[in-house]
Amino acid sequence: MSISDRIERDLRRGAPPASDLPDLTDAAAGAGLLDVAYATLDSPVGTLLVAVTPKGLVRLAYLDEADNQEASVLEQLAASVSPRVLAAPRRLDEPRRELDQYFAGRRRQFELPLDWQLTRGFGRRVLEATARIPYGATATYKQVATEAGSARAYRAAGNALGSNPIPIIVPCHRILHSGGGLGGYTGGLERKRVLLAVEGGQESLAGA
Repeated sequence: MSISDRIERDLRRGAPPASDLPDLTDAAAGAGLLDVAYATLDSPVGTLLVAVTPKGLVRLAYLDEADNQEASVLEQLAASVSPRVLAAPRRLDEPRRELDQYFAGRRRQFELPLDWQLTRGFGRRVLEATARIPYGATATYKQVATEAGSARAYRAAGNALGSNPIPIIVPCHRILHSGGGLGGYTGGLERKRVLLAVEGGQESLAGA
């Protein structure tokens, strides 16, 4: 046996088993080095990236086939929330569980705390109004604009919904045109159709 082989053997003998090694995520969090934890999951509407802060769910993004899209979302989180972003699937167990239940038809209401820091002003009020729309119901752009404080600002409401950082959980897919048309959707109309189908027949809150 060569000297290098003996050194490698001795190092292997002295190394602790993997089960005894500290969890890097827990260590980072304990050292105050983890502000945003994220994980990805597969769903009926494609791959989702879900991110949380100590305050709650801050981002849910649809990941399509575009190159480096995940990297782009993480860069945005680093720039707008904190550069201390780390993949930490265990910290996303609850969001992933609730999303799995929702898509399986076993959950009608999410119980996740939300971190609204990526929204502000009128746009946040629109999204907060949207978050109150019940499962299986729909509303119009004008209705959520009215709830947010300005019935005439339905176009601005549409913009806020189009940039919703937490789709599905904040159910912008439940917003339709006053005539019943689908309108737009940040993840594309096919995803909007799937989400509405998951929830079954929609009962409009009003005809306005």
